[in-house]
Amino acid sequence: MKFVLIFGPQAVGKMTVGQELAKITGLKLFHNHMTIDLVSKFFDYGTKEGKRLVNLFRKEIFEEVSKSNLDGLIFTYVWAFDLQADWNYVNQVCRIFESRGGTVYYVELEADFEERLERNRSPHRLEHKPTKRNIEWSENEIKETMKKYRLNSFVGEIQKEEYIKINNTGLSAEEVAKIIKDRFRL
Repeated sequence: MKFVLIFGPQAVGKMTVGQELAKITGLKLFHNHMTIDLVSKFFDYGTKEGKRLVNLFRKEIFEEVSKSNLDGLIFTYVWAFDLQADWNYVNQVCRIFESRGGTVYYVELEADFEERLERNRSPHRLEHKPTKRNIEWSENEIKETMKKYRLNSFVGEIQKEEYIKINNTGLSAEEVAKIIKDRFRL
């Protein structure tokens, strides 16, 4: 079982890279907005109820996939490196797969701020992420989150053998997916 965790700030290209990686590896993609957008029809993600349901659905999916005969799963996540709770969450999710003999592959994406603002408005992103369709709100969220949290790691901070950090500012999602596939022999 392979668990590919693609992380980085909002609008860096996690979902789009994940879609391309799924195409060339056969792994299933579970991007973070699949649960956020489902739950937001009932409860705002920022509420206690919304967060509880998102985490519950994700955990159940991780558990079932980790026990299945699937080749693996790609999951996208915005990881705040200055929040211990996010470190704990990532460790908890990865343990689900590792406890059943799976291998976790850590893929960190980073891109220039202006590129991220441009990607935030892309029709592809808006098609797949209904909660991001209010451009003014989502752009403000990118700016505010950037001020509040550190969404990319420091050099040497992630001490995992199966880890790669890619600045994908000038790269297509297809190019990034190929880099990931080749690096980890997926």
